[in-house]
Amino acid sequence: MTNSKLRCFFNYVSLRFNNIIMDHYSSFIDQLHASLQAEDFIKLSLGNYKGQEAGLKNIYVKLVLIKRARMLSFTFRYQTRDITKNYSIDEGLLEIKQWLRKDAFHAATLFTVLANVSCQLGKKADWFVKKDKPTAKSTASLAHDTQKDRKLQHGNKRYLQELRLTDTEGKVFKNAQDKWKQINHYIELLSSMLSELPAQEKLQVVDMGAGKGYLTFALYDYLRNVLDRDLSVVGVEYRADLVDLCNDIAKKSTFDGLSFVQGTIADYQPTAALNVLIALHACDTATDDAIAKGIAHGADLIVVAPCCHKQVRREMEKGKATNALDFLLQHGIFLERQAEMLTDGFRALIMEYFGYQTKVFQFVSDAHTPKNVLVVGVKKRVNAARQAEIKAKIEQSKAYFGIGYHHLERLLDVK
Repeated sequence: MTNSKLRCFFNYVSLRFNNIIMDHYSSFIDQLHASLQAEDFIKLSLGNYKGQEAGLKNIYVKLVLIKRARMLSFTFRYQTRDITKNYSIDEGLLEIKQWLRKDAFHAATLFTVLANVSCQLGKKADWFVKKDKPTAKSTASLAHDTQKDRKLQHGNKRYLQELRLTDTEGKVFKNAQDKWKQINHYIELLSSMLSELPAQEKLQVVDMGAGKGYLTFALYDYLRNVLDRDLSVVGVEYRADLVDLCNDIAKKSTFDGLSFVQGTIADYQPTAALNVLIALHACDTATDDAIAKGIAHGADLIVVAPCCHKQVRREMEKGKATNALDFLLQHGIFLERQAEMLTDGFRALIMEYFGYQTKVFQFVSDAHTPKNVLVVGVKKRVNAARQAEIKAKIEQSKAYFGIGYHHLERLLDVK
């Protein structure tokens, strides 16, 4: 055989061999594409990484539904972190092809309802494809995020329809999704404390500054229908039109233990000892009025989300204390923030003075509102030594910041 013919023969063999290699690789990609089209795709994993990207170990691919569009979600598994990126189906297939190469991933496993298909790159740069029996029998959920186990389920509930949160079939309106998440987050935060309330007689709950009643209705629903508690919930609201609206919704929802009354927080007088007192976004000293009533009526649980902190700020501006932090208070925004922290810090201390174990944490994301602090007090016990310690701390702090008094301190006559 001449050199020319020999060269042609080897070129033919090489081309044929490469075509076989490509046929295996192409077969795998074709099966991946077919599984996505037939909707029997479960997941894909890429492994045996030989590339240069530091820390990268695997890529896991699954289908997700984002804004009603099917997409491929890639999780890049690094040694110390995970990174998730989403692609359209076509973009995702191109991305997979880019990662399956000699200087990247040398192994891939496609999991479908029909089979597990593995594809590996051998030592001689040849791809091998193997098909095995499926290890999963059904496709995974296309939910983009794992659905949370909500304390409240929307469903076909009359109050949610009347408040324009859901339609008549119980589906949450698109423009009400944030409000629904906020309501559930609120119940989630309080759920453990609500479950520990005294198990005896009828619970007495007051929600001061109830507004349109979103959270008041949700709280009643959770206590009555989830925790199965006998209870009376009163929503206090200054605006008479909202009181009428909420009473009408309560009646339509057959929430017999829920009612709303017109009045201010300062003027409202509970008719019995309280188990729970709530005041969300009561302005300035109205929060103090609510806390004082909760303490005075022996509430087992006090929950407030303060709004505005004018009283202490005015005291600070009047006192003009000279201390190591006075340079900060020359700027209005810093003064406002310091007044907020001091106001709520004093509230927590005063509640502790009267035997409440307090927690202060974020209520809702500050992307929605900067007024997002929740102060929670659970009734415990306190001794005289601890009260003296708290009183000294309050006096020292007031002197340091030039604060003559705190409204809650006066209401409760802290001595």
